[in-house]
Amino acid sequence: MKIELLFLGKTKDSYITQGINEYGSRIKHYTGLNLATLKVKRKKSWTEAQERQEEGRVLLAASPPSAIKVVLDSTGRQVTSEGLADLISRWEQEGRKQASFLIGGPTGHSRDVLDQADFILSLSRMTFTHDMIRLFLLEQLYRAYTIKAGEKYHK
Repeated sequence: MKIELLFLGKTKDSYITQGINEYGSRIKHYTGLNLATLKVKRKKSWTEAQERQEEGRVLLAASPPSAIKVVLDSTGRQVTSEGLADLISRWEQEGRKQASFLIGGPTGHSRDVLDQADFILSLSRMTFTHDMIRLFLLEQLYRAYTIKAGEKYHK
């Protein structure tokens, strides 16, 4: 199953970019990976709700209709690393070809994005920057694939 991460805007800190590149490279040993940096044309006059709506439109448009839409949101379900590996295995067994992980902007996701999610995932109850979440998610996906492969990284 191919994994796709959809980001809004570029990663700002070089050390986070290095980590993203490192874990992205590692994941590619197990599965196809696409990291897509999406652009949103913002207007200064927009409210937070209008900004979320436009970000959601861009995210949903970038995710193929047949892909499993995994939305990262603080209201989502928290799973263990083994639980994430089990989810990925289940999706693969169902014959799913792609999972798109949607990471929203600083104000969160629009109702449309949450309603269209196949799975809403929370990495923590704590708040992190969206750049850090990109890195943390990639590390957890790599960990999940090492668990599935029976390798020792996850211990």
